[in-house]
Amino acid sequence: MPGLHTSRVRALYRRILQLHRVLPPDLKALGDQYVKDEFRRHKTVGSDEAQRFLQEWEAYAAVLWQQAKDNRQNSTEKTCFGISLPEEKLNDFRDEQIGQLQELMQEATKPNRQFSIIESTKPKL
Repeated sequence: MPGLHTSRVRALYRRILQLHRVLPPDLKALGDQYVKDEFRRHKTVGSDEAQRFLQEWEAYAAVLWQQAKDNRQNSTEKTCFGISLPEEKLNDFRDEQIGQLQELMQEATKPNRQFSIIESTKPKL
């Protein structure tokens, strides 16, 4: 992302992947892949778009951090991650972004996701 401090971008990227560790394994895998794809896709965007991109991901990280913190404090309640997307924000999206959002929603709400995470129950030697 030209014009932005690479260290800021890398730190945000690492922070998001760390925050994803609190997600259920299937959502973590989906989220990690989406973050990697998005950061790769935005590597060469202009300064204004890069700034908006970082602001949105910083807001996402802040929400996820707060939800993880709330989850630790209220461990008896079912955890929900994410927030509703206001219609005004959707109106600012390009058609390509709407398509990506629909794909992400379909993948996240599939009863049987296209990948499965199997935790090994074998003792490590």
